[in-house]
Amino acid sequence: MRLSHDWKDYKLIDAGNGEKLENWNGIILRRPDPQAMWPINNTKIWNQVDGFYHRNDKGGGYWDFNKKLEDYWTVKYKKLTFKVSPTNFKHTGLFPEQAVNWDFMIEKIKNSSRPIKVLNLFAYTGGATMACSSAGAIEVVHVDAAKGMVEWAKENMRLSHLENNRIRFIVDDCLKFVLREQRRGNKYDAIIMDPPSYGRGPNGEVWKFEHNLYNLINACMNILSDKPLFFLINAYTTGISSTVLENILKTTLVPKYKGSVDADEVGLPIESNNLILPCGICGRWQAND
Repeated sequence: MRLSHDWKDYKLIDAGNGEKLENWNGIILRRPDPQAMWPINNTKIWNQVDGFYHRNDKGGGYWDFNKKLEDYWTVKYKKLTFKVSPTNFKHTGLFPEQAVNWDFMIEKIKNSSRPIKVLNLFAYTGGATMACSSAGAIEVVHVDAAKGMVEWAKENMRLSHLENNRIRFIVDDCLKFVLREQRRGNKYDAIIMDPPSYGRGPNGEVWKFEHNLYNLINACMNILSDKPLFFLINAYTTGISSTVLENILKTTLVPKYKGSVDADEVGLPIESNNLILPCGICGRWQAND
């Protein structure tokens, strides 16, 4: 299990009964998490919240706030600053468990002895984009089908004082963008992707994780440079094992580029006990040193 230990502005206070209790830089939020299947021991702390996301019978939900919150506030992770805001679909605009992957990217880019160009697909609000740019990537191309998420990522760029770095923001279907980059002859030294279980592109393109992932990775192989640095896949799709990501990377990148592959769950330590909340899976390919 890969854990994010270095947060100061975020804490997972407790988890259980299908929910999690979090501290986002002093704002306490309670929201659903289907992985938290065990019972809650300390019920008292669960009532002292600033915001509570309630599920409804139709699969959606709503926030109930015990005090008026700002439209957004910020959290810091090391040198990075991110906008946090409760959304109608329970998310906050940031997945704190991904910090363990940001650290990996930062370390790889900082220790490389050459210019590194990065492509971030399904890039959401840009946590990985900002990590790579802050580490010294000469260019990061940030692609997401949702215009609102790309605008949020631009805010994170400004909050992290990276607006003078070369970051390109693109609203597009990820597979279509990759195929166009192949026709243009553009190459990348590192590729990151965080594909959803199901989604639609800006023109209605349908994405299904189990049907489209392998084809996308194969397409990405055509836009990797001759000496790529790393290739990283995040996934939150229920029922998909990290071994699946490991096998895909071993059958695509390793035959051409050698290197090494590892895959595992990603998680967060729970402050109130010694448990860990699993938060998806990740597979990484990296070049041999």
